Amino acid sequence: MKYVSEYRDRESAIAYADLIRKLVTREWSIMEVCGGQTHSIVKYGIDQLIPNSVTLIHGPGCPVCVTPIELIDQAAEIAGFENVIFCSFGDMLRVPGSITDLLGVKASGGDVRMVYSPVDAVRIAAANPDREIVFFAVGFETTAPVTAAAVLQAEHLGLNNFSLLVSHVLVPPAIEAVLSGEDCAVQGFLAAGHVCSVMGYTEYEPIAEKYGVPIVVTGFEPLDILEGIHMCLKQLEEGRADVENQYLRAVSRDGNRAAIEIMRSVFEITDRKWRGIGRIPDSGFSLRERFAGFDAGKRFEVGSHEVDEPEICISGEVLRGNKKPFECEAFGKECTPERPLGAPMVSSEGACAAYYRYRLSRKR
Repeated sequence: MKYVSEYRDRESAIAYADLIRKLVTREWSIMEVCGGQTHSIVKYGIDQLIPNSVTLIHGPGCPVCVTPIELIDQAAEIAGFENVIFCSFGDMLRVPGSITDLLGVKASGGDVRMVYSPVDAVRIAAANPDREIVFFAVGFETTAPVTAAAVLQAEHLGLNNFSLLVSHVLVPPAIEAVLSGEDCAVQGFLAAGHVCSVMGYTEYEPIAEKYGVPIVVTGFEPLDILEGIHMCLKQLEEGRADVENQYLRAVSRDGNRAAIEIMRSVFEITDRKWRGIGRIPDSGFSLRERFAGFDAGKRFEVGSHEVDEPEICISGEVLRGNKKPFECEAFGKECTPERPLGAPMVSSEGACAAYYRYRLSRKR
């Protein structure tokens, strides 16, 4: 990546930490929404560089992690059908369901394939007209436009053998769900820069005003995050609650209008259950009636039932920001990336995976 070194400069990071140290006069708690930001914070020790009076709370910003067990079970059932080619992003393959994961289905003979884009699944459908191709559509608003484009392409090509199992979720309702919690300790947010590069940040403005919390759209490199923290703390210290944009090189206030339009033409907003959190109103996408023929949930007769997390797993508490991964008794023992109990240990954006990789031997 060009110019990445400028955003990882050690001296600049220390200078930002000093600015934060001079600014802070009391204890504050800030939640980073995105799991990519969580990994950078843990990897580069940002939480250890800033003053102890500033607590960084890891939020539910990992769409793989919040995909409910019931949907994983449906995916595994569909993937096991004889005539199905089931396509998914790689980090979904190891997410545990109540019985197995998608790699387990593949090991048992199911045709499960890792793809890099839903458009890859459309190509597979065109090349295999006698097979049913299902794409597991998981992600925030960042990936939803590409999924929508794949549906339109499949419609244009007349591919009746292509369908989606949809699990797209939306960030603003999740922030509201966090703020509405009785035990909410979050006083400010670092919003996910990649989501805002698509959606802009106008949706966050009424949230900041309603709840009196500053929200700073933030990138993913160490200096991005440190600057975002500084901007958020400055608002808190001054008693302001505005939406500000740190990630100027990628985000505009109104976002990518073309991407938003294509997404809205294919999807409509619906209630969705989040793993470890519960049902959040208007927090996900479903296919519009015009595209109901591409809905794998309707095309295949699969059951749906409520499933609880393993009792020893506290991934729900981790996803809500109430606990850190190392507070789990199973962390690094019964639960590892090779044998995960919960989704946050699997995903490349999961908090448990970040702590396992970078902090396994430390308790902070």
